[in-house]
Amino acid sequence: MDETYVKVKGQWVYLYRAVDKQGRTVDFLLSKQREVAAAKRFFSRAVRQHGAPRVITLDRYAASHQAVTNLKESGRLPRRLRVRSCNYLNNPIEQDHRRIKQRVRPMLGFKRFETTAVTIRGIELAEKIKKQQFNLKPLTGKATTAPGIWTAVLAG
Repeated sequence: MDETYVKVKGQWVYLYRAVDKQGRTVDFLLSKQREVAAAKRFFSRAVRQHGAPRVITLDRYAASHQAVTNLKESGRLPRRLRVRSCNYLNNPIEQDHRRIKQRVRPMLGFKRFETTAVTIRGIELAEKIKKQQFNLKPLTGKATTAPGIWTAVLAG
């Protein structure tokens, strides 16, 4: 898990993101504040959607560590969860931020927080499709990937 910055109305806001060890996006959250409450919101939402991890790799930012400790004490994260703070183990998420930054940088900032959240949701969805991480079975009725569907559409 790591956070990066995005400019909204001339102010920096924080984009919390997490990837698993295969590089697949776990979750993301756009927040106006970089604080313990925002980190707790992010972790709670990620655990609710994907289940509790065995290990979390964080940077040295104290609020993230405090959020994990609070969630462990409240029982929302398992007590046996291991938390690591290692710079080189955090590199996959830093590299994954690049994809988002490449799309956001030419936009020269956003005007409203709500439209920023919607735009970043779309960018994250496009990245999930590119990583072949988007489950299309509910839409098509069979297990398939986005490139497979595009090939079928273009062939027809």
